[in-house]
Parts: sequence; structure tokens; C-alpha cells
Amino acid sequence: MVFLQFVLLCFSNYLQDEDLDSDDDRSSFSSYGSDIVAKRGYGTNNGNVSLMFSHQRTESLLSVYSEAGDFGTVTVCGAVEFALKYTAAGELIITVEQCQDLAYANPRKQRTDPYIKTYLHPDKSRNSKRKTSIKKRTINPVYGGETLKYNMKMDGLKGRTLKLSVWHNDFRGRNVFLGQVNIDLKTWDWWHESLTWYNLQPKYVLYRMLMSIGYLTSFPGNAKDISGEIHVWLKEARNLRRLKPKGVDSFVKCYMLPDTSKKSRQKTGVVKKNQEPVYNHAMVYDGFRAGEAREACCELTVWDHNTLSNQFLGGVRLSLGTGQSYGKTVDWMDSVNEEITLWEKMLASPGAWKKFCKLFLLLKKCSY
Repeated sequence: MVFLQFVLLCFSNYLQDEDLDSDDDRSSFSSYGSDIVAKRGYGTNNGNVSLMFSHQRTESLLSVYSEAGDFGTVTVCGAVEFALKYTAAGELIITVEQCQDLAYANPRKQRTDPYIKTYLHPDKSRNSKRKTSIKKRTINPVYGGETLKYNMKMDGLKGRTLKLSVWHNDFRGRNVFLGQVNIDLKTWDWWHESLTWYNLQPKYVLYRMLMSIGYLTSFPGNAKDISGEIHVWLKEARNLRRLKPKGVDSFVKCYMLPDTSKKSRQKTGVVKKNQEPVYNHAMVYDGFRAGEAREACCELTVWDHNTLSNQFLGGVRLSLGTGQSYGKTVDWMDSVNEEITLWEKMLASPGAWKKFCKLFLLLKKCSY
């Protein structure tokens, strides 16, 4: 039995920033409505601290899945320079110097008006929030040593995580998340007080889904007539985010790209009011001739069922990740890492269910 871990990118058009409180950041959304459509990629360290002592920059992109629409993606890129200091008076001082190479919150207008916000988690109240000034029309804002201060004993700080995030201030009230840095103050080296560069990271919430996938073939007399079936078995999901007071009404939808017709679309039933739904649903795609499975991509998306409009939660694409299908360049053949590995293992080991690769999907919840 082969167990693999990989990410399922998630996004919510209408959810607010998890750090929001009752003041003016109530309008802080991710990039929904910000005129951004980017190609998908992955972050590198799931929000852990990433020290950067050179001018190297990282970039993480999020993308659009079938039927999810332009759900609003922002390129999380660039870095922020700041320093931490704890004084003898019991004061934590965060000195913010600058950011470099931020994303354009509105690429059409080439505009970003960035500011920086901090919390000491797990406290997400207004009392825990600090903000810098807003810098207009720049992706390289200089704050010139602005300080954000907290009065707290060291014993209290050791149970906190500093969450520093960068936002675009939008006059329409749709502030755009540009990236964040998380620092565990329990393990922080308090002797380190110099300004330091940190890569900005996307913000995630992790979910899980258990599934299996396999490739079955039949062997008639002529090798050219070999036909195959791809079987997808979705067992369960775990730790889904509660989107409504009574929970989440989830279902999973599957396409076998490049076919996006109704024939290709299959889905599980809706499991209501359950953050750990059990689907136990099998999907079968047949008629694959020799070599055709190498040109295909299995796209799985998770949704929250609503009467007026279903809400997209996340998706994953399993394929060889070549960027091409039947000789044509396509944007959906963009699988990476374990997504590719799983597809390769499936193609290399055709057979019965007992040979299927079983895996846990870690669904990444992108910034909102």
C-alpha cells in the first residue's frame, strides 16, 4: 500500500480573513474582485518561518479549476524586512523596515497600496492587532522603521505566534491579502535583534481526504486494441472548514480532462452538516486506448452545496504534468510533485483494486 501526501488548493470567494475582528479590517478579503487570474503553483513551507538573508525571492501562485470560475487569485511573492526586540520594560517591539517585489493587487492598473498587520495568536481580537501606515502605489514600500508594540511578559509571549501579514488597502473595501510570515515566539532567538528578510507565504488551513485511484486494462488479441479504465474511489474527507453555522454540505466533482462534457463530469452525493464526510463513492472512466491515459488529467474538486450557488473549496489535478495533451499546450496539465508521482505509479501498475495507490490529500486553504 503506497501512501502519498500532496496539496489540494482551496479558495473561498466570500469568506473573510480568519484574523478579522470588529473594526475596519472587516472588509479584508483575498483577491476576489481584484482582476487577477494567475497560474497555479505551491508555497514552500506551509507558513513556517523562512529566513532570507540574501535578495532571493519566492513566488507562489494559485489557479482556476473547471467550473470554479475566476475565483480570484493573487500571486503571493516578495519579502518583508523587519526585526524583533524584547525590552527590559516587558515590551515586544516589531520594527518594520520595508517590503520588496510584492504582487500587484490590481495588475490591470499596476497598483498596490500595501500596509502591514500583526497579531499575537491565538488572540485574534482587536486588542491584539497592530497596523503600519499605508504606502500608495508601490510594490516596494519603505516603512522606515515603523514600530508595532506589545506589552506582555516573556512567559506570555512564549505561548504566542506572531502573525505578520501584508495587505493591499482597497478603497472599495475589498482589501487584498499579499502574503504572511508566522514566527513561533516559543522558539525565537531573542538575541537576534537585527533587521532580517523573510519570504512572504500564502495562508493555509489543512484538510484531509482519503482516496484511491487505479488503471485497469484488458488484453484482446491485438495489442493496438488494448482498452483501459481509470477507477477513482473517494472514501472520506476530514477536518473540512465549517462554512455555515450547521457545518458544511460537501460533495466531490470529477472531470477526466481534456473532456469537460457532461459525460465526463461525475460527482459524489452531498454529505450534509458534516466536517468529516464519508463519501464511499466510485467513479469509472473507460475507453482509454493505448497511451491515451498519458494524455489525460483527473481533476477532483471539492464543493460546499448551496441552494443558489455551490461554493468551491479546493481542487487537485492528477496527470503527468507535461503542459501538453495530444500535442497541444494546455494550462490544466499542470500537476507537480506527488500529483505526477501518483499518476505515474497508476500507469505503471495496472491491475486490481488491491494494487491501487491509496493516499491522503492535504487540502490547502489559501488566503482569504
